[in-house]
Amino acid sequence: MKNYVQAGNTLTLIALAAVASGGGHLVGTIFGVAVKDVAQGAEGEFKRDGVFELPKVSAQAWTQGAKVYWDDTAKLVTTVATNNVVIGAAALAAANPSAIGTVLLDAAIR
Repeated sequence: MKNYVQAGNTLTLIALAAVASGGGHLVGTIFGVAVKDVAQGAEGEFKRDGVFELPKVSAQAWTQGAKVYWDDTAKLVTTVATNNVVIGAAALAAANPSAIGTVLLDAAIR
């Protein structure tokens, strides 16, 4: 197979804003979690699959398996689809209120 490039589990992306290690970041429709701190305009490695604890909209309760989205303005995971990008599913239920949700990043859901 001469056209294979890589698995895509981790991608090198140019950060549109500074991102701390473990922070979510959206470039176009590509969402990933920063492996290390990345400065704005710099290349960094971003994980595109796996299960991560990410900041969520505190006032939402999540059910396990619910589709979740990235709100790029608030830099939070949400269950609201409007104006947001789907990134995966809730790996665990989350209470209202709670600041962190456990998210399964899943390209198949996108």
